[in-house]
Amino acid sequence: MMTPRKIYMVDTTLRDGEQTAGVVFANKEKVRIARMLADIGVDQIECGIPVMGGDEKKAIQEIVKAKLPCSIMAWNRAVVKDIQESIDCGVDAIAISISTSDIHIEHKLQTTREWVLESMIKATEYAKSQGVYISVNAEDASRSDMDFLIQFAKAAKEAGADRIRYCDTIGILDPFKTYDNIRTLIDAVGIDVEMHTHNDFGMATANALAGVKAGATHVGVTVNGLGERAGNAALEEVVMAFKIIFGIDLNFKTEKFRELSEYVSLASNRELPAWKAIVGSNMFAHESGIHADGALKNPLTYEVFKPEEVGLARQIVIGKHSGSAAVKNKFAQYGVQLTDEEANAILPKIRSAAVDLKRILFDKEIIYIYEEYLEHKESR
Repeated sequence: MMTPRKIYMVDTTLRDGEQTAGVVFANKEKVRIARMLADIGVDQIECGIPVMGGDEKKAIQEIVKAKLPCSIMAWNRAVVKDIQESIDCGVDAIAISISTSDIHIEHKLQTTREWVLESMIKATEYAKSQGVYISVNAEDASRSDMDFLIQFAKAAKEAGADRIRYCDTIGILDPFKTYDNIRTLIDAVGIDVEMHTHNDFGMATANALAGVKAGATHVGVTVNGLGERAGNAALEEVVMAFKIIFGIDLNFKTEKFRELSEYVSLASNRELPAWKAIVGSNMFAHESGIHADGALKNPLTYEVFKPEEVGLARQIVIGKHSGSAAVKNKFAQYGVQLTDEEANAILPKIRSAAVDLKRILFDKEIIYIYEEYLEHKESR
């Protein structure tokens, strides 16, 4: 079990989430999302990149003016000019990002490890002189040489960094490797670590949790798992995993998760899949006869938490895999008490209709089937 302690949620929907290919938030949407994130319980919002100027900087300034009950962080390269742009916006926290893997240093930056250290230290010292909270981001940390990463983290700490962001930039970690890496880094440096995990192999949430289990104090997340390529660890997944699996309640208004997810889905023009973990509409939808029967007798048989906890509702849907218990329950909702004989009689017709239509049935369609059954029965 994970030791209960303060764990901070750092939401980067407005920065890394908006870096999803093709996603653009309008300024009003950015401010609205920031307000929703603060209201739901996020500790820190990474709101964007001030050095971009224009609408980006205006939106960040509007978010700062809103005086939300959480920290507001801006993202920067390890460049003093970037940091000054962020300071000008009035944010209270600065993220300073630079690559630490040799493949990035050689091919992207086309420089040396020494230059990386010098640039990071100069930028961090400047940010420290401005009195802001500092996260030094080790981009591509998961492919970095551990000895150099430790050297980098120690230099960041000495220069005034409050934490290190450990970035699994291309999502290549597994939870076991994540645990080992984070434990090694924390033991060697003694600094707060933020997990920033990507979902290229579907393990972003698992890796984030593994990092915290190893001692990380902060988790970078996005609503619905938005982000570059396959996305980031999803806010709603991480928070509910802490609450339900590890018994650590982060005091989020989780009942607002569905509302938040729907809004971000619309603003990002990205579908919120029915099968999405935690907030998808299928999370509490039961069709299979065995599952529906169990859920009707006791929801805990197939639901690990109540749908109301995340802003959803239980649904017993009728389709090809439904059983007689679900059919009787559906009719009972309309004040019709079917007998076992009636339920068993119309069930094959319901299943056949579902196969023909290749979907679950609407309530009206089920009622029509029942009415046809009664007409046929009376005419015999």
